[in-house]
Amino acid sequence: MTDPMQIRSEAEEMMQAAVLYLDDALAHIRAGKASARILDPIKVDYYGAVTPLSNVSTITTPDARTIQIQPWEKNMLSVIERALINSNIGLAPNNNGEVIRLIIPPLTEERRRDLAKQCKAEAENAKVSIRNARRDAIEDLKKAQKDGLPEDAAKDAETEVQKLHDKYIKQIDEVFAKKEKEIMTV
Repeated sequence: MTDPMQIRSEAEEMMQAAVLYLDDALAHIRAGKASARILDPIKVDYYGAVTPLSNVSTITTPDARTIQIQPWEKNMLSVIERALINSNIGLAPNNNGEVIRLIIPPLTEERRRDLAKQCKAEAENAKVSIRNARRDAIEDLKKAQKDGLPEDAAKDAETEVQKLHDKYIKQIDEVFAKKEKEIMTV
Protein backbone atom coordinates (compact mmCIF):
# COMPACT_ATOMS: atom_id res chain seq x y z
CA MET A 1 0.00 0.00 0.00
CA THR A 2 1.30 3.43 -0.97
CA ASP A 3 1.46 6.22 1.59
CA PRO A 4 -0.73 9.24 0.65
CA MET A 5 1.87 11.62 2.11
CA GLN A 6 4.51 10.16 -0.20
CA ILE A 7 2.23 10.64 -3.22
CA ARG A 8 1.54 14.23 -2.11
CA SER A 9 5.24 15.03 -1.63
CA GLU A 10 6.14 13.56 -5.04
CA ALA A 11 3.45 15.71 -6.65
CA GLU A 12 4.74 18.77 -4.82
CA GLU A 13 8.29 18.09 -6.04
CA MET A 14 7.04 17.91 -9.62
CA MET A 15 5.11 21.16 -9.18
CA GLN A 16 8.12 22.94 -7.66
CA ALA A 17 10.25 21.73 -10.56
CA ALA A 18 7.75 23.24 -13.03
CA VAL A 19 7.96 26.64 -11.31
CA LEU A 20 11.77 26.50 -11.22
CA TYR A 21 11.88 25.58 -14.89
CA LEU A 22 9.60 28.52 -15.71
CA ASP A 23 11.84 30.88 -13.73
CA ASP A 24 14.85 29.67 -15.68
CA ALA A 25 13.09 29.81 -19.06
CA LEU A 26 11.85 33.36 -18.46
CA ALA A 27 15.29 34.51 -17.32
CA HIS A 28 16.66 33.65 -20.75
CA ILE A 29 14.09 35.81 -22.53
CA ARG A 30 15.59 39.21 -23.26
CA ALA A 31 13.33 41.92 -21.84
CA GLY A 32 15.11 44.99 -23.18
CA LYS A 33 17.50 45.30 -20.27
CA ALA A 34 20.89 43.73 -19.75
CA SER A 35 21.07 40.38 -17.99
CA ALA A 36 24.08 38.10 -17.91
CA ARG A 37 21.74 35.07 -17.90
CA ILE A 38 20.93 35.48 -21.59
CA LEU A 39 24.52 34.33 -22.25
CA ASP A 40 24.12 31.09 -20.23
CA PRO A 41 23.55 28.84 -23.26
CA ILE A 42 26.65 30.10 -25.09
CA LYS A 43 29.62 27.71 -25.17
CA VAL A 44 33.14 28.42 -26.46
CA ASP A 45 36.02 26.21 -27.56
CA TYR A 46 38.56 26.47 -24.75
CA TYR A 47 41.69 24.51 -25.68
CA GLY A 48 39.67 21.78 -27.31
CA ALA A 49 36.94 21.55 -24.67
CA VAL A 50 33.47 23.04 -25.13
CA THR A 51 33.11 25.31 -22.09
CA PRO A 52 30.36 27.70 -20.91
CA LEU A 53 31.20 31.36 -21.60
CA SER A 54 30.95 32.17 -17.89
CA ASN A 55 33.79 29.71 -17.16
CA VAL A 56 36.32 31.57 -19.33
CA SER A 57 35.38 35.20 -18.66
CA THR A 58 33.86 37.69 -16.28
CA ILE A 59 30.39 38.80 -17.35
CA THR A 60 29.05 42.06 -15.92
CA THR A 61 26.25 44.52 -16.61
CA PRO A 62 27.74 48.00 -16.09
CA ASP A 63 24.40 49.64 -16.97
CA ALA A 64 20.86 48.67 -17.94
CA ARG A 65 21.66 48.42 -21.66
CA THR A 66 25.15 46.88 -21.72
CA ILE A 67 26.64 43.45 -21.06
CA GLN A 68 30.42 43.42 -20.71
CA ILE A 69 32.48 40.27 -21.21
CA GLN A 70 36.10 40.30 -20.07
CA PRO A 71 37.97 37.11 -20.99
CA TRP A 72 40.52 35.79 -18.51
CA GLU A 73 42.95 35.30 -21.40
CA LYS A 74 43.35 37.82 -24.25
CA ASN A 75 43.61 35.11 -26.88
CA MET A 76 40.00 34.12 -26.05
CA LEU A 77 38.58 37.44 -27.38
CA SER A 78 38.18 36.23 -30.96
CA VAL A 79 36.84 32.82 -29.88
CA ILE A 80 34.22 34.44 -27.65
CA GLU A 81 33.32 36.98 -30.32
CA ARG A 82 32.83 34.18 -32.88
CA ALA A 83 30.64 32.22 -30.42
CA LEU A 84 28.49 35.31 -29.82
CA ILE A 85 28.07 35.94 -33.54
CA ASN A 86 27.14 32.28 -34.16
CA SER A 87 24.66 32.18 -31.27
CA ASN A 88 21.03 33.12 -31.69
CA ILE A 89 20.90 35.89 -29.07
CA GLY A 90 20.56 38.58 -31.73
CA LEU A 91 23.22 40.93 -30.37
CA ALA A 92 26.32 42.13 -32.21
CA PRO A 93 29.52 42.08 -30.14
CA ASN A 94 31.76 45.18 -29.96
CA ASN A 95 35.38 44.17 -29.38
CA ASN A 96 37.85 46.88 -28.30
CA GLY A 97 40.82 44.55 -27.76
CA GLU A 98 40.28 44.37 -23.99
CA VAL A 99 36.60 43.55 -23.47
CA ILE A 100 33.57 42.65 -25.55
CA ARG A 101 30.44 44.74 -25.09
CA LEU A 102 26.94 43.77 -26.10
CA ILE A 103 24.56 46.72 -26.42
CA ILE A 104 20.92 45.80 -25.78
CA PRO A 105 18.73 47.77 -28.20
CA PRO A 106 15.39 49.13 -26.97
CA LEU A 107 12.49 46.85 -27.87
CA THR A 108 9.82 47.86 -30.34
CA GLU A 109 6.18 47.56 -29.29
CA GLU A 110 5.69 44.62 -31.66
CA ARG A 111 8.75 42.82 -30.26
CA ARG A 112 7.46 43.41 -26.72
CA ARG A 113 4.15 41.76 -27.63
CA ASP A 114 5.99 38.81 -29.22
CA LEU A 115 8.12 38.33 -26.10
CA ALA A 116 5.04 38.54 -23.88
CA LYS A 117 3.41 35.86 -26.04
CA GLN A 118 6.52 33.69 -25.72
CA CYS A 119 6.43 34.12 -21.92
CA LYS A 120 2.74 33.21 -21.85
CA ALA A 121 3.48 30.02 -23.78
CA GLU A 122 6.22 29.10 -21.28
CA ALA A 123 3.80 29.78 -18.40
CA GLU A 124 1.16 27.57 -20.03
CA ASN A 125 3.69 24.74 -20.40
CA ALA A 126 4.50 25.02 -16.70
CA LYS A 127 0.78 24.94 -15.84
CA VAL A 128 0.36 21.80 -17.94
CA SER A 129 3.21 20.18 -15.99
CA ILE A 130 1.51 21.06 -12.72
CA ARG A 131 -1.82 19.68 -13.93
CA ASN A 132 -0.09 16.48 -15.02
CA ALA A 133 1.51 16.13 -11.58
CA ARG A 134 -1.94 16.55 -9.99
CA ARG A 135 -3.49 14.00 -12.34
CA ASP A 136 -0.72 11.47 -11.67
CA ALA A 137 -1.07 11.95 -7.91
CA ILE A 138 -4.84 11.47 -8.04
CA GLU A 139 -4.44 8.32 -10.16
CA ASP A 140 -1.90 6.99 -7.63
CA LEU A 141 -4.32 7.73 -4.79
CA LYS A 142 -7.12 5.86 -6.58
CA LYS A 143 -4.80 2.87 -7.08
CA ALA A 144 -3.85 3.03 -3.39
CA GLN A 145 -7.53 3.12 -2.47
CA LYS A 146 -8.08 -0.07 -4.48
CA ASP A 147 -5.12 -1.58 -2.62
CA GLY A 148 -6.70 -0.90 0.75
CA LEU A 149 -6.28 2.81 1.55
CA PRO A 150 -9.40 4.07 3.37
CA GLU A 151 -11.67 6.17 1.16
CA ASP A 152 -11.69 9.17 3.51
CA ALA A 153 -7.85 9.20 3.62
CA ALA A 154 -7.75 9.12 -0.18
CA LYS A 155 -10.25 11.99 -0.43
CA ASP A 156 -8.30 14.05 2.11
CA ALA A 157 -5.09 13.46 0.17
CA GLU A 158 -6.86 14.44 -3.08
CA THR A 159 -7.96 17.68 -1.44
CA GLU A 160 -4.38 18.37 -0.34
CA VAL A 161 -3.08 17.71 -3.87
CA GLN A 162 -5.71 20.11 -5.26
CA LYS A 163 -4.59 22.80 -2.77
CA LEU A 164 -0.98 22.28 -3.89
CA HIS A 165 -2.10 22.57 -7.50
CA ASP A 166 -3.88 25.87 -6.80
CA LYS A 167 -0.87 27.23 -4.89
CA TYR A 168 1.61 26.48 -7.68
CA ILE A 169 -0.70 27.69 -10.46
CA LYS A 170 -0.96 30.98 -8.55
CA GLN A 171 2.85 31.13 -8.30
CA ILE A 172 3.15 30.65 -12.05
CA ASP A 173 0.62 33.42 -12.68
CA GLU A 174 2.63 35.75 -10.41
CA VAL A 175 5.96 34.90 -12.10
CA PHE A 176 4.41 35.44 -15.53
CA ALA A 177 2.76 38.72 -14.53
CA LYS A 178 6.07 40.03 -13.18
CA LYS A 179 7.95 39.10 -16.38
CA GLU A 180 5.18 40.49 -18.59
CA LYS A 181 5.28 43.80 -16.71
CA GLU A 182 9.09 43.87 -17.08
CA ILE A 183 8.79 43.30 -20.83
CA MET A 184 5.98 45.77 -21.45
CA THR A 185 7.57 48.58 -19.40
CA VAL A 186 9.25 51.04 -21.74
